[in-house]
Parts: sequence; structure tokens; C-alpha cells
Amino acid sequence: MNLTPTTRALHLGRMPLTHLAAMRERFDGARFRSRAVTHLRRWGLAYAAAVGGGAWFHSHYALGLNATHSLPGTLYLIERAVLPQRGEHVAFRWARGGPYPAGVTFIKVLAGQPGDTVTRDGATFVVAGTTLAKAKPTSRRGEPLEPGPTGTLPEGRYFVFAPHPDSLDSRYALTGWIAREQIIGRARAIF
Repeated sequence: MNLTPTTRALHLGRMPLTHLAAMRERFDGARFRSRAVTHLRRWGLAYAAAVGGGAWFHSHYALGLNATHSLPGTLYLIERAVLPQRGEHVAFRWARGGPYPAGVTFIKVLAGQPGDTVTRDGATFVVAGTTLAKAKPTSRRGEPLEPGPTGTLPEGRYFVFAPHPDSLDSRYALTGWIAREQIIGRARAIF
């Protein structure tokens, strides 16, 4: 197929300047404005409802993605400002450094609340009388891991956990007990 310079430019997604100038000459501004006004009269309420609905959703909910195998779900609906009960999923902002930048959303199970006692028998953590899991001495990458704190959870501090053996949770000093200010809300698995 033999392409002329004009058809070659159109084929490659570039329009010659002469075509652009011709389009500008044919553009009817009054007709465009009239059609835009008619369109907005017909669809303006729907657009406003969509924007308002999106703003309402964003102020009450968020979506969270579990990118690891630490929990069974992949996509979570986060109810903002709802403090989960023991055993429910909690979404929170990662506060420390390590392998993740500060502010990344984590989703874990809320295992301990203020007033609960956290103990460790060797590498096994027990929270409020419930044995959770063992802390590993090293990460999958071979980096040393320090065990998390023990004692009574003070006001505004929570123990988070996931049953996966490689979960980075409150069993480790890097995560520690999370602060109430880090909590985004209760998370529910969508799939």
C-alpha cells in the first residue's frame, strides 16, 4: 500500500497542520455552545449526582488491596472511622520504615485491644489468653526480625495479626502495636 504524506500522517496518528487549520475554519462555535448547553440541561443532574455520590462514597469508604497471601481476601471495602471489634479486619496506615514506605495501607485482624495482655512464650505470642502464632527469627529475605513488645496494651494501642507465617504484624518490633491514629477503619473482604 502506497501512502501519500497526508494519509501516512493520519495513519501514524499525526495530522498535518493544513488539516488542523481547515478544521479550525469549519468549527462553528455557536453551534458547539448550543449543543453543549442542550447536553448539560439533559445530563447535568446525572453528572452532579455522580460527582456527589463519588464524594459521599470517598468520605465514608475506601478500597484496600491485599497484595500478599497474609489474608484470604484480595480486595477489601474499608469503612472509614469505624473501629473494628476483636477478630474483625482492620485497615491501618503503615507508620514505620523497613520494606514499606510510611502511609501504605495494611489490612490485618484486630487481635488485641487496650487493656489486653500480650505475652510471649519463646517465639509464641499470646494475646488476651489466645495463642496466636510464632514469630520467626528472620524474614524470607534472611533479614533479622526482632520480636514485638509484650505487656498490657495501653489506651489507644492495638495488636494486629494475620495467620500467615510470613505476615508482618505486631509479632514483630518493626510493626509493633499500632496507634489509634493509624487506623483507617474496619475492612470487609469483597473477594
